[in-house]
Amino acid sequence: MRKRTSARKHQAFQQTVAAFTSAALLIAPLSNVQAQQRQQPTDSRTAAEIGNAGVRNDLLTLYREALANDAVLASARALQLATQERVPQARAALLPNLGASARYDYNVYRSSTSGLPSISSNYSVYGGGLDLTVPLYRPQDWTALDQAKLTVLQSEAQLAQSQQDLALRVANAYFNVLAARDQLIALVASKQATGEQLQQARREFEVGTKTIIDTNEAQARFDQIAAQEQVALGTLLVRRSDLQVIIAREPDTLAPLRERPNLNAPLPPDINAWVQAAETGNYSVQIARSGYEIATREIERQRDAYKPTVDLVSGYNINKFNGTQSSDLNPRINSGSVGLLLNVPIYTGGLIQSRVREALALQERSNFDLESARRNAANAARDAFTGVNFGLAQVSALESAEVSARTQLESTQLGYEVGVRIQLDVLNATTQLVQTQRDLKRARYDVLLAGLRLKSAAGTLGDEDIAAVNALLDPAEPITVPELPAINIRSPQRSPTLTPPAQPLPPAAPSRPSRPPAQPR
Repeated sequence: MRKRTSARKHQAFQQTVAAFTSAALLIAPLSNVQAQQRQQPTDSRTAAEIGNAGVRNDLLTLYREALANDAVLASARALQLATQERVPQARAALLPNLGASARYDYNVYRSSTSGLPSISSNYSVYGGGLDLTVPLYRPQDWTALDQAKLTVLQSEAQLAQSQQDLALRVANAYFNVLAARDQLIALVASKQATGEQLQQARREFEVGTKTIIDTNEAQARFDQIAAQEQVALGTLLVRRSDLQVIIAREPDTLAPLRERPNLNAPLPPDINAWVQAAETGNYSVQIARSGYEIATREIERQRDAYKPTVDLVSGYNINKFNGTQSSDLNPRINSGSVGLLLNVPIYTGGLIQSRVREALALQERSNFDLESARRNAANAARDAFTGVNFGLAQVSALESAEVSARTQLESTQLGYEVGVRIQLDVLNATTQLVQTQRDLKRARYDVLLAGLRLKSAAGTLGDEDIAAVNALLDPAEPITVPELPAINIRSPQRSPTLTPPAQPLPPAAPSRPSRPPAQPR
């Protein structure tokens, strides 16, 4: 009889361990029909394309897809191409302008005088010419050309910043999906333990060793965790959609972080060096600095409006007359001219003075914007540097906590086998281990993201940094990201009597006769 009880106990323990081992599979709540639909695609893509959709969905691959598919970066590229045309447009005002013109006139002439016969004549005039203008001295246009070049440099910095922002958005969305999945795994484990506790409370209530209060408390905890599970599942789907917006496709699988990734501290380890690099190399600072230089050139350009302009003008015209008012002859007149055109502003109603004052105020504003950009860049570098260092300390502490939780679980399992622990103790220890692993993974994600933000604050974030983070992933063991949740929606109406939970609970563990039941209250 003792052997049979021990075998039954060992079988229940194996079922519990198998349930927690498969907890990761529970986060993909797809029905059998949905699974068959995924195996037999019905969209416009081929089966090979859908079959390869989950291959090597790591961070670097998704980042490269985002470079080609992200709408925000594509908009920044188009804006930069448009801004490049500012230079040839400004240069055109300093180059010769040649224009051609043509004319045709038909004239009707009538003249009458008292006592004299009337005179009438109909004739036409047609011809054409060329007009050439060569700017010789235009100080405003030269300053405008310098402003255009600075604007192009500013647009290049804006494009580089957009690409850095894309790298951060992809990495943040990627690790948010992984973190949401880890949260769901932890809740599944906690729900398993709470469900076992609820079953035990029901059994003890039926035999009279516990009151209905204990059962209701267990039911409330189970319902609360079930609600948190649905929220976590919704969060996972939202995080998946955020990643889909960036890469323009649905990521079915993702490469998880390795079990023991090598996380390094920032180099150089001096925070002041990163702050100085951010104050000079941050792209927001470069954009603000270009804006200040443009505003300074604008003051010079408006003051140049006081100066005269000199142009070389020339023209050549040919006119053919088919008669005149007083003759039927058909003359042809060729004329040409070359000269200098001087334009001296004397009084403009105060317009030039007003524009100079406006430019001075805008320069002061640009100076404050530059100072604000420097402070923000320095603060971002400090925050990211602190996040990496303290994040590494947190990772180290959570790694020790994981070892302790694993040791506790092994001890509890051993105690369960020898009869000094119950199945609920094993479930609680497993829940503690899963939650510790969730916190450890989230801390590692935060360290990696803080490192990328630190590089971005200094203006040095590039593809090689994304590749370095990607090397810490494990594409050989991709994880599944659910598409549609199979949610069993429970009615909000609760009857006063005790009702079983809507979702299945784990199998009940055998009761232990070695412990005497408590006296019923």
